Amino acid sequence: MSPTSRTATHPHRFRDPRRTRLDFLDSVLVRCPDCDEAAHIAPAPSPPGEPAPGLFVPRRLVCRTCGTAKESRRGGLAFRRDPCGSARDPYFGARLWLQTETRHGWVWAYNLEHLDLLKRFVQAQLREGIPWDDHGRKMTVVARLPAWMQQAKNRDEVLRAIARIHATVL
Repeated sequence: MSPTSRTATHPHRFRDPRRTRLDFLDSVLVRCPDCDEAAHIAPAPSPPGEPAPGLFVPRRLVCRTCGTAKESRRGGLAFRRDPCGSARDPYFGARLWLQTETRHGWVWAYNLEHLDLLKRFVQAQLREGIPWDDHGRKMTVVARLPAWMQQAKNRDEVLRAIARIHATVL
């Protein structure tokens, strides 16, 4: 048996890395509120000597297409979805760039790292969750995915949606 055929017969394994959606908020790709092109949200530069950026530091939205630059000073997060179901960023309320609709619902991600985590989870035939007796983080990104994204019968459709999302970045 060749090494390539051996790996093809073993199911791809995924272990929950225990990351929550808060772990992906350092860099968020959104639609510019002015020109509807790709824009980037990141922590605003802090003065020298201040602590490292966290979740509640001011954020800056920058669009390289139209030159829009906005800064959020409110220091809070507001997770919201608009009525048609598309996801929005928690700082400015801008629609996420990395999202698409499927017949079951929306597939979305804050950034490419988040999208890669979703892809690895959906691709895997063997998915290891967090043991019930473990007292660490349990409500992780993958633990909170809707049931339709976790079902093997929808795997191809979700992977096609992820590929469509990824193509918008290239």
